[in-house]
Amino acid sequence: MPSQTIPEPPAVSGRTITTSSDASPSTTNNRFATVRVNRHKADWRGWKFMWPFAVVFVFVFIIPIVYAIYISFFKKQMIGGTRFVGLENYSRLLVDQQFWSSVGRVALFTVVQVPIMLCLSAVMALAIDSMKLHGTKFFRISTFLPYAVPAVVSTLIWGFMYGAKYGLVRSFNDLFGTSIDVMAPSVLLVSIGNIVTWEFVGYNMLIFYSSLSTIPHSLYEAASIDGASEWQIVRSIKLPELHGSLAITVIFSIIGSFQLFNEPSIMQSMVPGNAITTYYTPNMYAYNLSFSGNQSNYAAALAIVMAVITMAIAYAVQLRSMREQMK
Repeated sequence: MPSQTIPEPPAVSGRTITTSSDASPSTTNNRFATVRVNRHKADWRGWKFMWPFAVVFVFVFIIPIVYAIYISFFKKQMIGGTRFVGLENYSRLLVDQQFWSSVGRVALFTVVQVPIMLCLSAVMALAIDSMKLHGTKFFRISTFLPYAVPAVVSTLIWGFMYGAKYGLVRSFNDLFGTSIDVMAPSVLLVSIGNIVTWEFVGYNMLIFYSSLSTIPHSLYEAASIDGASEWQIVRSIKLPELHGSLAITVIFSIIGSFQLFNEPSIMQSMVPGNAITTYYTPNMYAYNLSFSGNQSNYAAALAIVMAVITMAIAYAVQLRSMREQMK
């Protein structure tokens, strides 16, 4: 039988053709490994979308904080100019009675106003979520609307209503023969708390309502079939769901209370006498020290100390909330 010659495949210059039958397992694994490496290659496209915010964040937030820390170690003098004093501004702040008076005032404001505001917000959110409130959309919008009003405008509105000589309180006194003065120094903080509550109760209500909206309605139906009353559903299903959002609202409210400035600053010229002093709140004290007293270095130290106090309290609240959720 004559021998047959199998023709060889034609050679291609500069290339080597490898058929699937010739590919070894090691070659296949190397090819897959190469694909894997390329697939996990660093992709910087996301940073192109982030850099505008990052630039603004650095220049508006980070740099001012660093600069405030820097100037808090200096002191301006009429003779000799600005000189480095180290921690002198901070040690002076520790014995400043006006500073601690303002801190105590906003602490009292926080302890009283924040629970009242959050309780009202939770009740409103539960009422909307109950599906038994008529005009739910109107109620939700009207409750949130005060948050859209600037704080300056809100304070002016309430200030004119509070006026014992020209406002709604004056009309009430004339009608009933009373002599109520909600701008008296003894109740002035309560009046300011009423304004802040009116401004932010709708905002917190939406946070609570968003948390309640995540609960599946099948859970309510199962509880109703088991004979649970409306109050039992609220106590056993809805209120536990509010723990996470409650921690967020408490932290935001504490930060906002310690930054109290707009309301007392606007009402300072509307109250009789000197009921609202230049150090009524820490922010007012820092503002007046910097722009009226030409003590920007001392005001920077005050701002840094208040930031540390606020962060410590907010962190303590968050830590406690995390521990309760882990139980």
